Amino acid sequence: MKILSGLFFIMLLIQSMVVMAEKAPIAIAIHGGAGTITPEKMTPEREKAIRAKLKESLEAGYAVLQSNGSSLDAVITAIEILEDSPLFNAGIGAVYTHEETHELDASIMRGDTLDAGAIAGVKRIKNPISLARMVMEDSPHVMLSGEGAEVFAEAQGVELVDNSLFNTEFRLNGLRKAQKKTAALDASNKLSELDTNYKVGTVGAVALDRSGLISAGTSTGGMTNKRFGRIGDAPIIGAGTYADNSACAVSATGHGEYFIRYNVAADICARVKYQNKSIAEAGSEVINTVLKNAGGDGGVIILNQVGDISFQFNTTGMYRGSIDTDGNITVAIYQEQ
Repeated sequence: MKILSGLFFIMLLIQSMVVMAEKAPIAIAIHGGAGTITPEKMTPEREKAIRAKLKESLEAGYAVLQSNGSSLDAVITAIEILEDSPLFNAGIGAVYTHEETHELDASIMRGDTLDAGAIAGVKRIKNPISLARMVMEDSPHVMLSGEGAEVFAEAQGVELVDNSLFNTEFRLNGLRKAQKKTAALDASNKLSELDTNYKVGTVGAVALDRSGLISAGTSTGGMTNKRFGRIGDAPIIGAGTYADNSACAVSATGHGEYFIRYNVAADICARVKYQNKSIAEAGSEVINTVLKNAGGDGGVIILNQVGDISFQFNTTGMYRGSIDTDGNITVAIYQEQ
């Protein structure tokens, strides 16, 4: 009888644990880049397509969380959908370099162990965010770049693609416009004065799964007309991506040079962790005061371990969306939304 009672108690305990796990909060947030984004610069057709793709990305990532998948899987799923779309500056929609090629960067980080992976300057990887995860999980390194990263990819069984896969007429037109504006500056090597409007579209995601793990990831094609192997903040852990279960998860987008200098993603998490500030307070301080006063523009998505979400940006718009702990979905583009 005592044995049966003990087994019954264990069964009840397991059942209650399962119920508690099913009720644990889940949430996800994504971005598709920040910059000079206004209704006047957007056709109704393009705006509709962008909103639809953001919603598709969110719902796919959220479905992973609903099925008890990890936040890492949710981040990868959401970002790959954006990488496969020509609407964003990542993967298929990557901008052109000065030499009319495409160089892709990405990073990912998990908040429990602080493990991270990143790749920079790759030219033949269809989904850079997935390779960043392989660097994190299947190598002793944090960041790999260029041809070396592609050699690693082949060793992991990743199929290399031709760089022309990322060609789009929209981004080529953007390159031509940027080249006209910067021709005189290029001649004098005043690279600091390059027009940074041609960088909109970096993508990213942050997610919380039922186990309490928060993760962050970012993927980009960089800046239009970039030269000399320029690398921005997206693959830099602490600048464009950061996740710490004791603070928050952050993915950034904007003028990468400033995000690197001011260690934006990690700074936000540090303010949450050491100054006990909310994610909204910490994000606003860094984006709207520190970064803005320094002359940098852009934005971040932030998520903490209880599922709070915050969008902070100092530009006229940021492609963004979220599904909160109650399952409410939000998709927005402009500042006033």
